[in-house]
Amino acid sequence: MTGYGAAFDWARRHVDAGRLPTAVLGIATADGTVALDAFGATAGRPARVDDPYWLFSITKVLTGLTAARAIERGVLTSETPLSDAIPAFGGARDDVVRLRHLVSHTSGIPEPSLDPPQGLRPALLAPGRDFAAGTASRYSTVAFDGIAALVRHTAGWGWDADISTWAAALGATGLTLDPSADPHTVVDAERLGLDMRGFAGHRNPGAGMIGTAADLLALGSALLRIGQGETGGLVQPATLAMMRRPLTTGLPRLEPYPAERGQDWGFTFNLRTRAPGLIDRDVFGHGGWAGTEFWVHPTAGVAFVLLTNQAERPGVDLDELDNALVAGR
Repeated sequence: MTGYGAAFDWARRHVDAGRLPTAVLGIATADGTVALDAFGATAGRPARVDDPYWLFSITKVLTGLTAARAIERGVLTSETPLSDAIPAFGGARDDVVRLRHLVSHTSGIPEPSLDPPQGLRPALLAPGRDFAAGTASRYSTVAFDGIAALVRHTAGWGWDADISTWAAALGATGLTLDPSADPHTVVDAERLGLDMRGFAGHRNPGAGMIGTAADLLALGSALLRIGQGETGGLVQPATLAMMRRPLTTGLPRLEPYPAERGQDWGFTFNLRTRAPGLIDRDVFGHGGWAGTEFWVHPTAGVAFVLLTNQAERPGVDLDELDNALVAGR
């Protein structure tokens, strides 16, 4: 772990202080994984580097890549309306929700709980809107059910089946929707009202995936190589560049991502291009509800993964970790 001691000290320090129950931290370059370690335990279960975790919203990036692959095949564009796949959607709306709105949290679809009792599709079709499509940005997980519907309608494949295909080609064979993979328990999920059994049953394309650090590090390495011009793989370099184009510049930002957070949304990527606390703002990726993190720094040539399992994390500042990794201390 030469060169990244400060980052691993950060993870160990937060686990030792009880701010995180576990932490699996991994770092990769375009050539592959260069450092990986695990700390802590969940109810007596020691964290190991190959343990699966609930990824939560990192799933959005995986689904976004599947949608981008469908775009490459010429079966849809970012302008394709959601109503093409779900004619019942938006009948009472006077605007048009397109794929670009779904991927950038600008659809105005009212957001249900993470575990909507009526299911994802009824929640997606619920009447009303928060705002006209494209006029503001509010974080939305249910919108990803619409992305999955568009991909199935146009490309003919299930979002999760395509993820399995391209992930296997990268060697990321642990990505799954099946809780029998035995991910670490989210220690405060029950207290915060999330029924993990019900949540798993939704097979949510915006939050439902389980995976390991190695899976995400393999993806991070691939994205770094694509950014360096590698062709013929997961997506083409131009496609990745498209996914990294900001789609929310100048729009009002509603909670939980107000403007002062210093980020934009691209094609499912969180772009922290104005983040005030970062050394290097050339970064894209995503975080997840229980503390999972996946970020790629093309200029610095590194990607990193943090897997943990606690939704409320007072005293944990991810920017500290990000800066330690970029600095390579």
